[in-house]
Amino acid sequence: MLTLYITRHGETVWNTQKRMQGWSDSELTETGKNNAVSLGKRIKEVKFEAIYTSPSKRSVTTANLIKGKRKTPIILDDNLRELNMGKWEGETLSTIEANYPKEFHDFWNAPHLYCSINGESFSELKTRVLKAVHSIQEKYSTGTILVVTHSVVIKTLLAYFKGYPVENLWDPPFIHDTSLTIVELEGNESRVVMEGDLSHRRSK
Repeated sequence: MLTLYITRHGETVWNTQKRMQGWSDSELTETGKNNAVSLGKRIKEVKFEAIYTSPSKRSVTTANLIKGKRKTPIILDDNLRELNMGKWEGETLSTIEANYPKEFHDFWNAPHLYCSINGESFSELKTRVLKAVHSIQEKYSTGTILVVTHSVVIKTLLAYFKGYPVENLWDPPFIHDTSLTIVELEGNESRVVMEGDLSHRRSK
């Protein structure tokens, strides 16, 4: 059995400013760094074969903070990048809603109808994210892998593993920064063991 420990990157400056990031990037806040360290302490006894991360700086920094002094290799995978949000990247949610009311509504309320402005659709994201998972499965049939990625990526994976349509992409829980999701994979079977857990943050 292969077990995936999946987490979102730590809080960033743009997160606090309610800006869309996508393929663009911003630095981790001190809170984001501290939360990543806390998650690292929480799972310090888990032996990871590898850490797979989005190449976005916010994810790589988070991966290294979780890793700490471990010798675990870190592997960057472009397919773990966040949804490309095109013209929305760097803009605040309120600005996007004002300028693109239909697209903004569909993004949050009818993702199957969402049409990106020069970015990716949710189905395009799903295709490449599943490539990342399959590449991990091809290399590791057993063991435990840490995956550091982004909120839309994680929601897409959860919908896939639970057999939900894209219409239900935003069903609870919300994926907070450094939240922990655990999925067990065996052959074509999958089981979501934990979803968006934040106990390492509450215990600080």
